Amino acid sequence: MVEREPVPITGTHAVSALGRGVDAQLHAVLRAAPAFRPVRRFDTTGRRVTVAATLPDVDTLTDELTDAVDVACRAAGLGRAERAEAALFLATHGGPSTLPGGGPPVPALAGRLADRCGLGEHTRVYTSACVSASTAVADAAALIRRGDRERVVVAAGYLVEPDQFALFDAGRALATDGAVRPFSAGRQGLLLGDGVAAVVLESPDSARRRDAPPVATLHGWGRAGDAYHPCQPDPAGRGLARAVGAALRRADLDAAAVGYVNANATGTVFSDAAEAAALRLALGDQAARVPVSSTKSVHGHALEASGLLELVVTVLALRHGKLPVNAGWLGPDEACPLDVVTGAPRPAGRYALSLNAAFGGANTALLVGAP
Repeated sequence: MVEREPVPITGTHAVSALGRGVDAQLHAVLRAAPAFRPVRRFDTTGRRVTVAATLPDVDTLTDELTDAVDVACRAAGLGRAERAEAALFLATHGGPSTLPGGGPPVPALAGRLADRCGLGEHTRVYTSACVSASTAVADAAALIRRGDRERVVVAAGYLVEPDQFALFDAGRALATDGAVRPFSAGRQGLLLGDGVAAVVLESPDSARRRDAPPVATLHGWGRAGDAYHPCQPDPAGRGLARAVGAALRRADLDAAAVGYVNANATGTVFSDAAEAAALRLALGDQAARVPVSSTKSVHGHALEASGLLELVVTVLALRHGKLPVNAGWLGPDEACPLDVVTGAPRPAGRYALSLNAAFGGANTALLVGAP
């Protein structure tokens, strides 16, 4: 295998409050149609904020993840034998589900999913907050490129539940105006959202043998820490910039190749400005010319599942040649001098970055390309 040959993504599936399936995600992000609505899943009496991006009808997290993995595997054309050779990397919250019906502890959940979907016995669990899913993708790609694994299914899930909702509300991180406005003047904060997704990554040789056309290719990935503050990002964006730089080097591409950034931007004042600083640091003069948006503006923040949901949306945008619109835009903020996609979708280029950041100063960058 060529050392820098990209890793094919041969199957995808996603569910969010935008709808079920990849077509629903793409349609909504191109229309900039936010899915935020009053929460009916649990009691929000006494909360500052009472809205989130939730599916009206949702099964247990275990069942939603099982369906996502099965659909992604079928989309990739995996038969029983191919599934049995696949590892499962699962990103989700580090405890049992608090939704009606509950669920097993996360390590047991990974084994149950693998058994239900006919996958191999090799499983990993990622609970590293909002970079859980993107870290799992990076690890899967590294193992595949090294030749240690031929195929990995990465799955991630978060369904808005009362405990995390209460924590973010008590921390005054949620937007009181019911909208997420990434990079915009007047932004007030984030809103939570459901997200369940699965992708199949495999070696180029495996995809060729199966005659499985990739829906996209993963060219590079990078991870770096801020070492700045447990909850606040480095205002200079140095950790995220290092992650972007590592992804570009691994892909053997320069900043000029990046045609779009699906930003982590949550709509909070400090983190959006820090991310803008990171893009300027990592991309140089190119940062002012690269189209940027954050699809959290329509599907909300899916915490541990965000990285995978947003990767799927980014892949869809490249595949269909249109870039998602940054919803909730009120006007430019001088702290975020970026080329934000507003108004209508723009034509997509060949390569895109999907960025994520988490409490604790963790940062990830995934660089994908159109097939």
